[in-house]
Amino acid sequence: MFNFDLPSLIANVPALLIGFAFHEFAHAWMADRLGDPTPRLTGRLTLNPVAHLDIFGTLMALFYRFGWAKPVLINPNNFRGNPLRSEMLVALAGPVMNLLIAFVSMLLWVLTLHWLYGTSWAPVISEVFMAIVFMNLGLGVFNLIPIPPLDGFSVVGGILPSRFAGHFWAIKQYGMFILIFFLFTNVLGRIISPAVMFLFNLYQTVTVLILSPLLK
Repeated sequence: MFNFDLPSLIANVPALLIGFAFHEFAHAWMADRLGDPTPRLTGRLTLNPVAHLDIFGTLMALFYRFGWAKPVLINPNNFRGNPLRSEMLVALAGPVMNLLIAFVSMLLWVLTLHWLYGTSWAPVISEVFMAIVFMNLGLGVFNLIPIPPLDGFSVVGGILPSRFAGHFWAIKQYGMFILIFFLFTNVLGRIISPAVMFLFNLYQTVTVLILSPLLK
């Protein structure tokens, strides 16, 4: 649904820049660590959002809650060891980074609100951190869904027994059609929203446990 909420849009700009930049950087960093210099040679081993953003995909994410960044190019032939395992680790790095960013942002959100309680800055800071948390939770959960071209597809493909892997990888050519169908029928929404809220509540509980000595 198109988003006309201006404060929310403004808060989502830094959230999206952080979410996309850290997600793609994590892919690039993991590939580089596993022996593939392609991301580094193509300028993707950076946290600069400009290197990762796709303009149309960014606008779609801001206004329609579904978007994309430029995919990080890799060459599995350069990986040390098992290429499938390495590709799985590269794919997993992006969503894991988003979930980590969401947790760190939750900690900073609670601390900042505690320090700025009662000030005029508190609502603004709260809006921005809330956007960062939810944006990164959404990106993390969404990309872990095992539908190509999402990262979850490569993650599952890397852990499946070889007798099943061939059949699983065969559906890759139909991935975009499957993804679009699930998006338009809101099947993904029914999966993502409960998962995001579960993680949000879990993060909130853990954050309170960690920070409670500092908030007294």
